[in-house]
Amino acid sequence: MRLTAMILAFSLTAGAVPAQQAETLADIRQDLSVLYVELQRLRTELSTTGSSGMTVGGNTIDRVNTIESALQALTSKTEEIEYRIGRVVEDGTNRIGDMEFRLCEIEPGCDVGKLGSTPRLGGGTAAVTGAAPAAPAPDTAALPSSGSGELALSEENDFRRAQEALAKSDFRGAADLFAAFRETYPGGPLEAAALLGQGKALEGNGDTRGAARAYLDAYSGYPQSEVAPESLFRLGKSLGQLGSTQEACVTLAEVASRYPGASVVADAQGQMTALGCQ
Repeated sequence: MRLTAMILAFSLTAGAVPAQQAETLADIRQDLSVLYVELQRLRTELSTTGSSGMTVGGNTIDRVNTIESALQALTSKTEEIEYRIGRVVEDGTNRIGDMEFRLCEIEPGCDVGKLGSTPRLGGGTAAVTGAAPAAPAPDTAALPSSGSGELALSEENDFRRAQEALAKSDFRGAADLFAAFRETYPGGPLEAAALLGQGKALEGNGDTRGAARAYLDAYSGYPQSEVAPESLFRLGKSLGQLGSTQEACVTLAEVASRYPGASVVADAQGQMTALGCQ
């Protein structure tokens, strides 16, 4: 990927859920159609063609070598198909869980918190991580989660404490709080948001290079998170402040390309104009 290659070439080591969008029944029907097509393709692959080109002849050593080679090819093909089926099952289960969540939102009286885990597509008892989005915490502002795991009360409180320090322009304290948060809850649902917050705090404290590194980690590690568009925009802006104008222009252009509906697209375009990007 051009953007990733460019960013990696630039050394940063010198010197860290909005409300569900409205879905229509037509969207859900389309998702079901995609799943049906995938299952039909798998069913077709399980059907035999009625013929086989494999022959076993020659002396004993030749026959053993032929059989061994055929077994290796079959084993490789089986592992490939098993991987593909696993991907379809996981994706299909997640999509069904997603549709259950959206349908529950449409249906009056349905309690999202009581949906539970989605049964695995095709049977089995193993739960699929992230099958259904977590319900927002009651009576509190929604937090920019980068995953579907549930938040512990202490985790939410620690994150909000870091946010409050940042809002009060206590940049040094906010940077320390976000860093401590990431150490205490590594890889949690708020990891991407904590990286973004840490980057803002470092930027406010004058550490532009450290801020750029945090923005890069937030974007590259969680490209589908809520904070990814802002992280990418702030990364491009930081690169411009560090004097890497060409890299900054490429990065800022990616904001509209990857996240066309994001609110920071206009900010990115304004920054490109300020940098004189072509």
